[in-house]
Amino acid sequence: MTTRTRTDAILIAGFCAFLFFYGLGTFGLIGADEPRYAQVAREMLERRDWVTPTLGGQPWLEKPPLYYWQAMLAYSLFGVSDWAARVPSALDATLLVLAVYLFFRRFRKGVEVDAALITASCAGVIGYAHAASMDMALAATFSIGMLAWWAWRETDSRSYLALFYAFVALGMLAKGPVAPFLAAVVIVVYAAATRELRLVARTLWLPGIILFVAIALPWYLAVQLRNPEFFRVFILEHNLARFSQDLYHHREPFWYYLPVMALALIPWLVFVLVAFVQTVRLWWREGRASTRDADFEFQLSLFAGCWLIVPVLFFSISQSKLPGYILPGVPAGAVLLVQYLRQRLEYSATETAAKWMIVLHAVLASAVLVPALLISRLLNEHRLPAGKPLVIAGIVALVLGAGIALTLLSKLGLRMLRFVTLIPVILTVAAVVKLGSASLDQTLSARPLAQEIVSMETHPLPVAVYGVPREMEYGLTFYRNQLTRRYEWGSVPAEEHLLVVPENWQAEVAKRVAGRRISFLGHFAPQHVDYFWVAAAGSNSKH
Repeated sequence: MTTRTRTDAILIAGFCAFLFFYGLGTFGLIGADEPRYAQVAREMLERRDWVTPTLGGQPWLEKPPLYYWQAMLAYSLFGVSDWAARVPSALDATLLVLAVYLFFRRFRKGVEVDAALITASCAGVIGYAHAASMDMALAATFSIGMLAWWAWRETDSRSYLALFYAFVALGMLAKGPVAPFLAAVVIVVYAAATRELRLVARTLWLPGIILFVAIALPWYLAVQLRNPEFFRVFILEHNLARFSQDLYHHREPFWYYLPVMALALIPWLVFVLVAFVQTVRLWWREGRASTRDADFEFQLSLFAGCWLIVPVLFFSISQSKLPGYILPGVPAGAVLLVQYLRQRLEYSATETAAKWMIVLHAVLASAVLVPALLISRLLNEHRLPAGKPLVIAGIVALVLGAGIALTLLSKLGLRMLRFVTLIPVILTVAAVVKLGSASLDQTLSARPLAQEIVSMETHPLPVAVYGVPREMEYGLTFYRNQLTRRYEWGSVPAEEHLLVVPENWQAEVAKRVAGRRISFLGHFAPQHVDYFWVAAAGSNSKH
């Protein structure tokens, strides 16, 4: 290993450790998906079953198993915990960054570190690296597959094409048919843009298809044989119906993914947009007639542009929209940006357009510090606080932004872009973890409530919820490792149990358990819920 390689390895490892692993367990699992997926993996591990995902002992067939398998391994090594449930996503993000580094080192030597760190510092990658979900696994496997496909395109080596099929198969195990479908669409769009439709036929390589089937198909066959309802639940409901109908109340406007992708690409958004627009303009002006004869420099930019927009356009058509759906497109923004920078390291910052571009970048990159520094107040008050705190945060961001702009406008120019932009990224992550973890835990996770209930119990009891969000239901399920019943579904336990409801709902509780003794146990103010003890049906026992 050369000194340069060793330095690169230390730099990338350090940034990945900080950006992806720092603070994994400082706040509890958030939302409905994180605790639900974490609990499914725990139940699979307890049953030593690597085929059928279950929740509360019943088959849970909404998602493929790759994340569950990863979490089971993490639990085996570190024990069951919320931070262990997030380790797979952090590792997947690290694998993605390493793949980008190796790709650029092999094909565009000289900017490999920039490519890796730009990918690692995108807000979408950092955010989902801290989430116990399938999104990072899909983004990593899909992106590595896309890089492998381009490596084959540039070298004609079948080894890279085999790698493409292998990672798309892993994407199929991460989140289903969306992985091969998106890969196919990206390749077709790129082939059409370059007027090389024969690329599509050349990509359909029989040994690669066999490899794909050998990796992806065994689990699908096994789970279908054990659970005959799998095809209906997973394929028909959670893929086709979810795309064409708003079954799960995730309807958003058609343009929803434009701001989502913009946020996911922060702090690099300005330069990614400039790189994308320039690529499209060059293709429109010159490329349509001569793209087949163009060098691979421009073609890689065009390919990255296709890869960037296809997930956005495809999921914009979907009737069900969630932010993580377009995460596979985020690494394409990093590839596009690095290609742009490679060609402009000598770019003069004296031009008006360059000055405005740099100023906008500096403003956007530093502005994220304001909500980060005020995150605790933002979570508790649901707005940015006025007055002194906002002024101080604004001044800090302004000073930092000015420093970024002046550095990039100096003779050093864009050579310093990666270095100066990583400063606000590091400060933002540190601020969120240090200043916001307690508030995130208290306001968005069921962990502190579960701990409070445990401290009051004289013996373990079943837990039910009534009128509270799914986030609370699944969070309690994970942190108590027991199925949480829900009154709305007619699942009122006959035995003695604890009940969590919105604050001031005692009258509603009395109606639902008429004739049974209830006792108020406590109030959890951060999430505006109360919890009660409910006696067994037909019992006169007192709490």
